Amino acid sequence: MSNPFSDLSTAISLLPAWYRANARALPWRADTEPYHVWLSEIMLQQTRVEAVIGYYNRFLAALPTVRELAAVNEEALLKLWEGLGYYSRARNLKKAAEVIVNELGGAFPATYEEILSLPGVGPYTAGAIASICFEQPAPAVDGNVLRVFARLTRFGESIDTDAAKKQVREALLPFYTPGQCGALTQGLMELGATVCIPNGAPKCGLCPVSAYCAAYQQGDQDRFPVRGEKKRRKTVHKTVLLLRCGDRYAIKKRPARGLLAGLWEFPNADLPAGEVPTPETAAALASDWGARPLRLIARSAYTHIFTHVEWHMQAFFMECGDQPGCFTWATAEELARDYALPSAFRPFAALLQYGDEGPEGSPSGCSGNASDS
Repeated sequence: MSNPFSDLSTAISLLPAWYRANARALPWRADTEPYHVWLSEIMLQQTRVEAVIGYYNRFLAALPTVRELAAVNEEALLKLWEGLGYYSRARNLKKAAEVIVNELGGAFPATYEEILSLPGVGPYTAGAIASICFEQPAPAVDGNVLRVFARLTRFGESIDTDAAKKQVREALLPFYTPGQCGALTQGLMELGATVCIPNGAPKCGLCPVSAYCAAYQQGDQDRFPVRGEKKRRKTVHKTVLLLRCGDRYAIKKRPARGLLAGLWEFPNADLPAGEVPTPETAAALASDWGARPLRLIARSAYTHIFTHVEWHMQAFFMECGDQPGCFTWATAEELARDYALPSAFRPFAALLQYGDEGPEGSPSGCSGNASDS
């Protein structure tokens, strides 16, 4: 039986030179310092390049070395990560930095196997660091690479399985030759990010290897890659309370395990199926918590989509007479400076700008007619 990947050779051979001539100027490409490449690859997981650039620069300004990352306290770390999501990535960065500093003397491991043993590092990240930083023959197979490979070879299996990723990694391995490993890894990534794109039609007219692409030659590039059926996301309806007492606002810490573990949030409660939040039910909830609601200032709605669940949230901003001890009470300045508020709750922080009057300038009692904002 012939090797279905035997025609890859010519296409692969063109990518390192194409990458060097066409690579986007990104801050983590300024050098091959392992800490920089590692940080960027972790940040880029599930996150757009445009969103990562600012976070990357701020993070390195605050924690320029692995030793400083290992020593940072968790609250400061999560504040630096605030808004990037998938916060376990940040915690695993710190755990891995502690291993590097405490067990490896501060020296970043230089082989694929050693890098893979670090907390939070999987085969893709280990391959990226090993090939880009140390010129190790270690393919880095992410969504971009899988998509490029699937179209080049008309790969008919679902790319969502570990078995498929392993197969692609093994098929690419023979093409990793000394002196070209880093450029090949980045060339595959760059082609997938900028030409053989994930959303919309691939830009085959700009592709340096379209003449060697099996899908393009067959005219069915839109059929690839093959994906598995996505599970439907669960929907959760929440009432969110922004409680102000004096110049302080109520927040609380989420449980140490589960979604958004250990992060700060505005007080909230899940609604029973079919129940619609109202100012009256929000005021009753605030009373149950001991906050003694006085008036409703504003309200807002927001839907936040996680990988497996959607939160449909209605928020009510209330002036309260008491500060129950079940919450932490922070000023607006402290909220901005010290507490990591995940993206699911950050849109509601805009309501805190309102004083005693709602967004349209008229005070609104807890009985009801606050304007949406």
